[in-house]
Amino acid sequence: MVQIPKKEPARRSVPTSADVARLAGVSRATVSYVLNNTSAVRISEPTRRRVHAAARELGYVPHAAARSLRAGHSRMVLMPTSETPLGPLLSQFFNELQWALSRLDYTVVQYASLGMTGEDAARAWAELRPVAVLSPDASALGPRGVEVLKRSGAKAVFTLGPQRVEGAHALLMDGRRVGEAAALHLLARGRRRIGAIVPEEPGLEIFSEPRVEGLRKALRAVRITGASLTEVPLAYDEASAARLAARWRSLGLDGVFAYNDEYAMLLLRALQDEGVAVPDETAVVGSDDLMLGRLLRPRLSTVRIELPSGRGLAELVDRVVRDPGTEPEVHDVLGADVVHRESS
Repeated sequence: MVQIPKKEPARRSVPTSADVARLAGVSRATVSYVLNNTSAVRISEPTRRRVHAAARELGYVPHAAARSLRAGHSRMVLMPTSETPLGPLLSQFFNELQWALSRLDYTVVQYASLGMTGEDAARAWAELRPVAVLSPDASALGPRGVEVLKRSGAKAVFTLGPQRVEGAHALLMDGRRVGEAAALHLLARGRRRIGAIVPEEPGLEIFSEPRVEGLRKALRAVRITGASLTEVPLAYDEASAARLAARWRSLGLDGVFAYNDEYAMLLLRALQDEGVAVPDETAVVGSDDLMLGRLLRPRLSTVRIELPSGRGLAELVDRVVRDPGTEPEVHDVLGADVVHRESS
């Protein structure tokens, strides 16, 4: 018995820009102008709609590598992931930034380079030939890393954090302002023996240390007799908070800045369980102004952190990419003010 070989299903050819042009009734150049959002050439809106409709119907997607070769650089913005947990506020900020960059026709790629720092990290990032790099941890990059990225073709290198790096545009987030705002608020409410919750979790030092420094700075500036600061370590779990609450009265603190709202809520619940009255015995202040803090009783006072809009930062990245000769600039992007509620 002769077996008839099964017929392989015909492979569908990958649609090309020529296919889109034929279906839309335009030239390949017009397809390129429309799908690459080229602003230098004026294309009518009906033509744009026809090209986009034809591309959707055929399932055509522009080839990013080919486009990069034609342009001489990619449209990729590389965002290395941070080893430090960013929290909800910064996560929302980065989501807005990615959306705004995509609206400007950039492709945002998150790169997990955990454990790599300095020149090694920069070399790994440079292999992808990004047109711009946004590093959330300036300490992990360094001047040599910036040089490596620029030699590989990166037109814009930005760092985000409390430090700046030579050769890169710096988006400074001075966490001292958060602690300073909290201290001034507590002092204005008559609190003198102030505690600073210091997270025991590794990696948060980059945020917690500047905030404690801001608390100290405020206390030195006001020079109020009897004002003091005590650092209090706390792990982010209920058992640690319960142990701290059990010895709270022995610390003699009448006010506390609890690093952020999450640690503040953890501490507040433990203090209430221990019978420590808030704010009568101890005023509690967090930061980040999370919705959950408003639902507590007493409602949580907090330092509201102000960050730039993702759209504004995306436009800044685009400006530097278009004019890579721009001298590295320092942008102070963090503001802080206290929202006074019942816990203080």
